Amino acid sequence: MLPFVRAALLGLCLGLVATPLAAFDGEPQPAQPGSGYTTEEMIATGHEFFGSASEGLASVMQRAFSQFGQPNAYILGEEGGGAIFGGLRYGEGALQRIGAPPEPVFWQGPSFGWDLGGAGSRVMMLVYNLPSSDALMQRFTGVDGSAYLVGGMSMTLMAANDMYLIPVRAGVGARLGVSLGYLKFTTEPTWNPF
Repeated sequence: MLPFVRAALLGLCLGLVATPLAAFDGEPQPAQPGSGYTTEEMIATGHEFFGSASEGLASVMQRAFSQFGQPNAYILGEEGGGAIFGGLRYGEGALQRIGAPPEPVFWQGPSFGWDLGGAGSRVMMLVYNLPSSDALMQRFTGVDGSAYLVGGMSMTLMAANDMYLIPVRAGVGARLGVSLGYLKFTTEPTWNPF
């Protein structure tokens, strides 16, 4: 693919993904300092979790923290998915809350849009305004954008009620597109994405 075409597609995808983030400017109130995980803690955790794929993690985290403040929980996990205009995504990981032991969590969901390819990803999700583990067990909707061949890192925003998720993915595969979808969280694995 020509470099300028690839750059234009990447810019389009990043712009479409950034648009939902911009729409939330001023909406959620940043958490009070000391009420969640700090930027430094999340960057250190991300570097350890993503390893060599963590290039660019600091700028992604700083953007999330500048808009939403400190998350009061996070999820570390892995997921796989693919799409031919409509797609599916499945993942599993551990929910970590301040002062609580890690809890297993699973997610799955469909997506619809201009999206082609497949990928396997390591995922770190920043979770905002989570009152309890049980509150996570619902659908979070959002717009997702991907533009990478072999590997890449992406950040999206998903919301449900007053809670926000910011999944940060470092993926391996080939995927290009923008889609609308949701993730449904459960305490047990399931093949049913709906």
